[in-house]
Amino acid sequence: MGMSACSHHHQASHGLEGAPLSGALEAAQVRCVRLNERMTPPRRRVLELLLQAGGPMKAYDLIAKFGENGAAAKPPTVYRALDFLSRQGFAHRIESLNAYMACRFGEETHTAAFLICGCCGETQEIEGVAPANLEGAAKAAGYTLTGVTVEARGLCTPCASA
Repeated sequence: MGMSACSHHHQASHGLEGAPLSGALEAAQVRCVRLNERMTPPRRRVLELLLQAGGPMKAYDLIAKFGENGAAAKPPTVYRALDFLSRQGFAHRIESLNAYMACRFGEETHTAAFLICGCCGETQEIEGVAPANLEGAAKAAGYTLTGVTVEARGLCTPCASA
């Protein structure tokens, strides 16, 4: 997804590497211990790939890049890891892209909100979005919400000014 489909210039990936990547993986490990959950090697590897990407990744791309030595993973391994990471709030599924993205906001429980460029596919998680009256409307309809993802489409700055 990080590759631009448009002809104008875009910045490089927003992915993590080096010390920031190690720090994010360590923070996830600490959080798992606190929650009495296990950050297994496959879960850690999928989270690492999502953090390195800095943008949405489709499951089949994660499967292809999973092996440190270039070997693909078995699909159930990656799907189980994605399920765990999503449930624990380490990653979000972006329905309209059929892709996953590492959560930018770590520990906070929040409504996941994404701005998605319709030209290049640049995707950014933003904070401070609360769909007005959604929880009340859900309760009135007899629903208990377990998660909300807001996906807004538009144009990123380079695409809008091109």
